[in-house]
Amino acid sequence: MDNYFKMWITEGMKEISVDLSDDQVKQFFLYYKMMIEWNQFMNLTAITDMKEAVFKHFVDSVSLVKAMDVSRETSLIDVGTGAGFPGIPLKIVFPALKVTLLDSLNKRVRFLNEVIDKIGLKEISAIHGRAEDVGRNPEYRERYDMCVSRAVANLATLSEYCLPFVKIGGSFVSYKAGAIEDELSQAKNAVKILGGKVEKVVNFRIEEIGAERSLVQIVKKDRTGMKYPRKAGVPGKEPLGE
Repeated sequence: MDNYFKMWITEGMKEISVDLSDDQVKQFFLYYKMMIEWNQFMNLTAITDMKEAVFKHFVDSVSLVKAMDVSRETSLIDVGTGAGFPGIPLKIVFPALKVTLLDSLNKRVRFLNEVIDKIGLKEISAIHGRAEDVGRNPEYRERYDMCVSRAVANLATLSEYCLPFVKIGGSFVSYKAGAIEDELSQAKNAVKILGGKVEKVVNFRIEEIGAERSLVQIVKKDRTGMKYPRKAGVPGKEPLGE
């Protein structure tokens, strides 16, 4: 165990009012080491510096606690999870979560399954597929209490990817960086069409790295029409409501 890693992750999590056990710190460290090792032969992340990874990946992922009560047992899907963010850090901190990680690249899914196995996580699975396709599958459609995504796409597009997975009464939470007022305004119509309503926006700063962040909570009010999500590629090229 690297002492700097332990110090940074302990302090970073305390900044968002989360206390880690020694076992959780070890799980995060093993996860970081595996990410760096696999990153040598596949593109997982551009952030490899230990301190940056702790704050920009691990602390940022768990910052969901600023918007939602994640401590109760909840089913969660992480859409466009990439190297496992925010789903795996949330599962480490909140073991009662039932988590599905969705990614469109099979080799990333292999990495995720290896991490799940090596750090001993239960009731979490990684699946391969595009959100536009999996969101139409009855096994996953409107089955989750919560959908989260740190994927880089505008909010209208992300809402079309994510809201089909959410039960009525559940939430989609989008992780955003920087100013988002214009994006919120442009997405309002799309969110409504998809059965959602913007409930709140939580703005905060990760002080240690001077990063401005926003969490956008969209509550699912009505069922999403069966024509959504549209076929693969369309939500990104032609966002709803524009």
